[in-house]
Amino acid sequence: MKKHALLFSAIATVALFSSAAFAAKSANVCQAKTYEMGLRYQQQSAEIAALQLQTYHFAQQRLAEILRHKKDHHKLAVVMDLDETILDNTALLVRDMQNCHDYTHWDTWSDWEVKGHPRLIPGAKAFIEYANRRGVNIFYVSDRYKKNKKYTMHTLKELGLPQVKDDHVLLYSTSKQQRREHIRKHYHIIMLMGDSLPDLSAIFKNKKGTHYNRELVEKNRKHFGRDWIVLPNAAYGAWTKAKLRAWHEQ
Repeated sequence: MKKHALLFSAIATVALFSSAAFAAKSANVCQAKTYEMGLRYQQQSAEIAALQLQTYHFAQQRLAEILRHKKDHHKLAVVMDLDETILDNTALLVRDMQNCHDYTHWDTWSDWEVKGHPRLIPGAKAFIEYANRRGVNIFYVSDRYKKNKKYTMHTLKELGLPQVKDDHVLLYSTSKQQRREHIRKHYHIIMLMGDSLPDLSAIFKNKKGTHYNRELVEKNRKHFGRDWIVLPNAAYGAWTKAKLRAWHEQ
């Protein structure tokens, strides 16, 4: 009986340690991998390229329509976000994800601004060049680090974008709304473009959750496609923490 008891004890001990090891392994599963599907869509899908081209094609049509009713284009301005609106930064995000690093901590972003080589979002350059030819002021308003401004400006110039001047590249210091208001002191903003709603208006800069912001979108529907243009971004955003709803068959 003693032998059987010892054998049972040994088996139980092995099972206990195996369960603990499995639990520890499960706890150490790379959480950053949850971003993979969104990154695949954002970086590799033909659909995202089509949506980006479609958005910029429509934005150019809308801009042309606005300009037909304006005389002095030199007092008009288009305000554009940079990241995932003009610049494709997914190479950094994929590298971090593959290294099991949560890129939404943004601790690798400054180094990317200095050393990275983002690509242009499809359609962005053609739209910006069109606005530039028509004499419209282009302001790049981004929450990239102000300390890295010379590197961001170098990146934009290297990509051949126009109006990359110190007073037209407004990086993180005050809020985006304050920077937009600064522009409005001298220019009439006729269009805002970005991949997140706070790029368009301060009303979306809140901690109310996606349901509240979806209601705000509905209340401000007249702006979308007219003076507010949104680019798709499946890689990051406040929506990533929203709860999903499932179908429960009755």
